[in-house]
Amino acid sequence: MKAKTIFVCNECGYESAKWMGKCPACNSWNTFFEEKISTKVESGKREKKIQEAPKPLNSYVGQDAQRTSTGYAELDRVLGGGLVKGSLVLVGGEPGIGKSTLILQLCDKVKGEGKVLYVSGEESAEQIKLRADRLNIKNDDILFLGETDIDIIDQNIEELNPKLVIIDSMQTMYSEEISSAPGSVSQVREITSRIMKICKSRKITTIIIGHVTKDGNIAGPRVLEHMVDTVLYIEGERYFSYRMVRGVKNRFGSTNEVGMFEMQEKGMVEITNPSSILISERDDNPSGSVVVATVEGTRPLLVELQALVTQSVFGLPRRTANGIDYNRLTLLVAVMEKKAGFMLGNQDVYLNVVGGIKVNEPALDLGIILATASSFKNVSIPKGVIALGEVGLTGEVRTINMMEKRLKEAERLGFKKSIIPENNKKLLKESYKLDIIGVKNINEAMKAIGLR
Repeated sequence: MKAKTIFVCNECGYESAKWMGKCPACNSWNTFFEEKISTKVESGKREKKIQEAPKPLNSYVGQDAQRTSTGYAELDRVLGGGLVKGSLVLVGGEPGIGKSTLILQLCDKVKGEGKVLYVSGEESAEQIKLRADRLNIKNDDILFLGETDIDIIDQNIEELNPKLVIIDSMQTMYSEEISSAPGSVSQVREITSRIMKICKSRKITTIIIGHVTKDGNIAGPRVLEHMVDTVLYIEGERYFSYRMVRGVKNRFGSTNEVGMFEMQEKGMVEITNPSSILISERDDNPSGSVVVATVEGTRPLLVELQALVTQSVFGLPRRTANGIDYNRLTLLVAVMEKKAGFMLGNQDVYLNVVGGIKVNEPALDLGIILATASSFKNVSIPKGVIALGEVGLTGEVRTINMMEKRLKEAERLGFKKSIIPENNKKLLKESYKLDIIGVKNINEAMKAIGLR
C-alpha cells in the first residue's frame, strides 16, 4: 500500500494535498515540501494509558518559588525573575549576534546549581572549548555532547539528570522516526515535542537556540513558538557592540521586556544603565540632534535621534530611516510640509537612531519632527531638552502613555526641559524639577525651542 503524503509549507506549517508554488497562508514562494503521513494506530490495538488523578489546584507549588537566577540582572528582568524549573526557553537571533556566547556564559553563571548538559549539533567540542577559554569559563559541571540524534540525547539526559540542558541548535536535530531532513517542518515539530516532554516530565530547564530567517523570524513552523514557554530574541546590528535581549513571549512573566548587553572581547557584558550609555557621546550640540524617551516593556530608555536634511541631487528626493519605520518617517515629513510649511520636496531626509537599536514607538514622532526641522534650518536644539509625543496627520501632538516614567528617567540624567503633549501635562500628578512645556501641535513645539 502506497504511503499517503502531504505538502507542508516550511515557513508557516500550512498543509496542502498538492504542491503549490506560493503558500496561501504566508505568501512565501517555493516553500512546500513533501512529507509522509504517519499511520494511525487501530482502535482495537491501542494500549490503555495510565491516567493521573486530578488534584486540587491549591496543592501545587507556584512557579515563582522554583526560579534560578541566570547571574545577569538584565536577563532575569526579561525572564521575569530567572529561569523557571522545567521551562522550555527558545533563543533566536541572526548568525554572529551572540546567541551561543551569551548562553555559554549563562552556563558558567549557574555554577554550583547542578550539572549542565551542552548539546551541540553545529560545533565540535574543540570549538566550544576555544570559546569557553576566551570567555574565561571554568565551570567543571558543564558537560558537552556533540550529537544530533534526539534518541541519544534523551538517553544521556535520563542518565545524567542535569539541572540545565542547552540545545544548539534546533535546526540540526533529527529523529529517525521522521523520514524528512533535519530542519524541516515535521522534524522541528517532532523534536520540539520530544524536548518539551523531557523537560516537563523531569523538571529540567531547557534552552533551545534557533536560527532566524531573512525576515527576522525563527526558522521553522510558527507552531515552534507556540509550544515553548518563553521566546527571547537577541537584536542588534552586527557592526555595533550593543545587543538587546527582547522577550516576545513569556508564560512566567511580562512580555516585551528588554535587557541590554554589550559585546566585548570577554563576551557579553550587561548594561545596567542603558540610557546613560546611549547618550554618553552627545557632548556637543549639533543641529539635527535631539534626545527622546522610549519605553521597552516597563523600562524607560533615553536615545538620541539624528536627522540630516540636504539638497537632493536627483529628481526624486530620498527618505532613509535607520532604527525606525521608514513609512513613519515619510508620513511625518508630509505632515511637516502640509502643517508647518517646510519645503522638503527637493530635500533628502536621513534619520538615524544612535547605537544601532530599533524603536517602533509612536512617542518618538515629535522628536523626529524637531530633529528634521533643526537640520533643515541648521539651528541647534538647546542642550538639556527632551521631546515626547505622538504626532497625528493634522499636526496635533497626541497623548502618550507612561509619561511619569519617561520624565523621571530624564530628570535622573540631568535634563532641564521637556516638551510634552498638553493633555499629558494636565494629567501629571507629581512635581518635577524639569521645566515641562505642554504643546498642542508641532508649531507650538518648534516655537518652544526656537525653531519658529
